[in-house]
Amino acid sequence: MSVTTAVLEWPRRRVLILGGGYVGLYTALGLQRSLARVPMEITLVNPENFMTYQPFLPEVASGLIEPRHVVLSLRQTLPRVRLLVGEAQRIDTSARMVSIRMMDGREEDHPYVVLVVGAGSRSRVLPIPGLKERAIGFKRVEEAVFLRNRVLSRLDLGAETDDPKERRAALTFVFVGAGYAGVEALAELEDLSRAAVASIPNLSREDLRWVLVEATGRILPEIDKRLARYAQQRLQKRGIEVLLDTRLESAEGGVMRLSNGDAFEAQTLVWTAGVKPEPLGAHSDLPLDERGRIRVDACLRVEGLDGVWAAGDAAAVPDAFAKGTSPPTAQHALRQARRLAANIVATSLGRVPQPFRYRNLGQLCSLGRYKGVAMVLGLKLKGFPAWFLHRSYHLLMMPTMGKKVRIAFDWTVGLFFPQEVVQLGSLQSPHEPFERAAED
Repeated sequence: MSVTTAVLEWPRRRVLILGGGYVGLYTALGLQRSLARVPMEITLVNPENFMTYQPFLPEVASGLIEPRHVVLSLRQTLPRVRLLVGEAQRIDTSARMVSIRMMDGREEDHPYVVLVVGAGSRSRVLPIPGLKERAIGFKRVEEAVFLRNRVLSRLDLGAETDDPKERRAALTFVFVGAGYAGVEALAELEDLSRAAVASIPNLSREDLRWVLVEATGRILPEIDKRLARYAQQRLQKRGIEVLLDTRLESAEGGVMRLSNGDAFEAQTLVWTAGVKPEPLGAHSDLPLDERGRIRVDACLRVEGLDGVWAAGDAAAVPDAFAKGTSPPTAQHALRQARRLAANIVATSLGRVPQPFRYRNLGQLCSLGRYKGVAMVLGLKLKGFPAWFLHRSYHLLMMPTMGKKVRIAFDWTVGLFFPQEVVQLGSLQSPHEPFERAAED
């Protein structure tokens, strides 16, 4: 088949992309750049009209980066892509149709010729009593902003209350899960609390209790063991309790009951103990592995289905170097999306798609301001060099020049002025002041 014939078979192929995270955004960007060669009608479906760059959420929580600067407008970034603000409910591959629930609650069926599933993942919540009612995750910008407000408001409560029991509960902060998200979020928020208590006369750092609970025998399982031990030592030196081989067994009534027999009250519980694929694959006729991920081949094609592709956290992507499947990290999802877009273009032109191949060049983890651990190309870094490399890498990977400049400006301002410690908790309940006014 000639290139000309392949293009003319579908004058404008309907490409439907599900999910506006790394996979959805970068796949759409790649296809958008190829529209001159391959005519396509590209539609992206996402519950919000923006994409969140998650590696910067810890610094959003600590106030070092403005929340608006880590989210990208999908419409502005993808001007040649149609955005549907809604959520995919089911995929019918035999009819080549996707059922989408729109913002107003209606369900619409949208046909496709090419389908990309990049639905991502959600927090893996275990059936622990009280967990659903008490905990908050750390995957979204709203959660980062809420936690910043939560920490600062608990400091105010702890400083003002005369009840010792309530004071201890208010000033106790528990994080469950010691992967990247848990360690980085805890480290940044603990830094924020240090800056805040410096301006509260009757509080000191010793009044605060920060607890990191991890079910396995080490923190940061993604990085070198010696670097993980160094990171643990740094956290402990700051007064953070690191409880290994320990599980949260109950959070009912605000009492944290741990598997080591410890029990104490805490008003702040953060759950970062892993993720699971979005249930879209399970609600559709897609082939899944034992963990609920969509089965794909090395070229990111869904097994046994023509014109259906998948990548990211929701897919079991073969890893040629690790001899397993790719981990659910931003750097893997981003590169999978670029390969996926290139393969869609290649097959549209009658060419052979290429397998996804990416060798992880290293790991980076921030431990708060001016502290971090990293291993890049076999070189192990600690302290300021690792922290600086972490920032530089993620700034480089941040999409669009405008966002890069805004984040760099936030950091520059932070070098010369004290850290902002203002909590805007009322943002979570903006209607409350009006309701009080109506009662008077």
